[in-house]
Amino acid sequence: KTLSSYFPIFDMLARHIGNVSVEIGLDHWPNIYCGVAVFIFFLLYLASRKISLREKAVYCTLLILFFASFSTNMLNFIWHGFHYPNSLPCRQSFIYIALMLLICYRAYMYLDVTPWKHVAVAFWGSASFVILAEKLVQNKQFHFSVFYVALLFLALYAGLIYLYKRRRKGADLAVLLALAVVSIEAAVNTTVTSVPTTSRTAYTRDNKDVITLMSEVNPQTFYRVEKVDRKTKNDGAWMNFPSVSLFSSTANASLSDFFRKLGCESSTNAYSITGSTPLVDSLFSVKYGIYDQEQVTGELLSFAGRRGDTWLYENLYTLPVAFMLPNDVEGNWILDTANPAYVQNDLCNVLDTPSVLVPVETIPNGSRLTFTPDVTGDYYVYVTNRKIKEVSAVVESQSLNFDNVDRGYLLELGTCTAGNEVSLESRDEGNVALQVEVWRFDPQNFKELYSRLNQNPLTVTKWTDVGVEGTIVADTPGVMYTSIPYDKGWSVKVDGNSVTARPLFDTFLGIDLSAGAHTISLSYEPEGLRTGAVITAGSAAFVGICAAVYFALNRRKKDES
Repeated sequence: KTLSSYFPIFDMLARHIGNVSVEIGLDHWPNIYCGVAVFIFFLLYLASRKISLREKAVYCTLLILFFASFSTNMLNFIWHGFHYPNSLPCRQSFIYIALMLLICYRAYMYLDVTPWKHVAVAFWGSASFVILAEKLVQNKQFHFSVFYVALLFLALYAGLIYLYKRRRKGADLAVLLALAVVSIEAAVNTTVTSVPTTSRTAYTRDNKDVITLMSEVNPQTFYRVEKVDRKTKNDGAWMNFPSVSLFSSTANASLSDFFRKLGCESSTNAYSITGSTPLVDSLFSVKYGIYDQEQVTGELLSFAGRRGDTWLYENLYTLPVAFMLPNDVEGNWILDTANPAYVQNDLCNVLDTPSVLVPVETIPNGSRLTFTPDVTGDYYVYVTNRKIKEVSAVVESQSLNFDNVDRGYLLELGTCTAGNEVSLESRDEGNVALQVEVWRFDPQNFKELYSRLNQNPLTVTKWTDVGVEGTIVADTPGVMYTSIPYDKGWSVKVDGNSVTARPLFDTFLGIDLSAGAHTISLSYEPEGLRTGAVITAGSAAFVGICAAVYFALNRRKKDES
């Protein structure tokens, strides 16, 4: 690509002003606020005669390098591991902030001997910058009030410096007042710019119940769990249970894509089980589900436990972590269709079983739609109009709300009783037409598909965080599907011999097997771990040697003097 700049240095410097909305999207703006006092202290640093010109040159060069890294596309690409971040831009900004605070501290060290006229010039220079920023900066994240608040705090800091320098006996008071002003400034900025989603009490209310329920689960084979009412996509890591959902900057892109094709919510750096049918749960070995309310049990779901307001249910038809598939499934299963329901039904077609999702007739009426189930069962909705982002539903007098619908996942309506009308409505502005397809999940057809997939399962004999061992019998030559994301860090042994795995459906760890009984051993080590360890150890040794030489030279100079 051609070298380009996102924004000027002046606009980036203006983001040192407090109460500016943080950038969490794709507009590249760095979040570098660390107190408006840095304007004054940075100018005092440049004017200080106690600090060497060489030091100033080095630190200022580093600052300019960071500004270039924030604003130019190529340096931004390099800083983020040779890719562009999806939201949360300029992730190296914390290093810039640390450097800026160090510079300000260096100015503070010589505040006693800094002439008052330098302080006055620094204050008026800072105030002038803020006034110019109000005139020149066009970013909508800058509310007009932030400039007045910045001028107020600049005046307070200048007054505190005056008190500190002019009243020696009041120096301690000035320091305490400075601490109070800094705390107030930080608190105001946090209140204005933070994005609260829930209270701490609500966030942790069910944690103990979930942990207790999971400690009572003791299955004899590999399993996964999904928390349906999760607070985040990383609740599994938070409460220590094996989960499918994930939010991570290193999320597997092909897995995110596969989730989307099956009708689950996904984005560039995240994927979740939201939108899953019992078939999807089974394919991913999701044996247990955690809910915040009682569920309707039946031939596919059974009650497994309860603690407080948290219920645990077991999926009765859960496929193992690995099982055999015919060689032609990968080539024949059509994944690139416009509707995830077609994708799931096409797997049934490839394996010669009836479709698991049955279409339902609906009555559209602009932004509203209704249908009346003929059969009691679990119903799903796919919104074909991608302009719609929010949908509300009324099922059995219960209101449901769905966000981020434009991501293309199936909306889970839950159990709908035959004869009871279900209504759907778009919550987007502009009376956007609600174009959807409604599907009923057929449990009998799913059982038939499950039996077909579970003919040659992997019997797990041992599993850990970094490995799985087991045995499998292949009636005919085929490929062993695993619900483990493909990664070059996996080592595979079949009957004690190392073999090369391949990406199945461009997503999962697949192993080609001949007919017969086999022992399988999978072990994982992140690619480059040992190389990284050697580099880290070498770097630490180099720093240690440099430090030893530095102290030895200083000691020699002292001895000579």
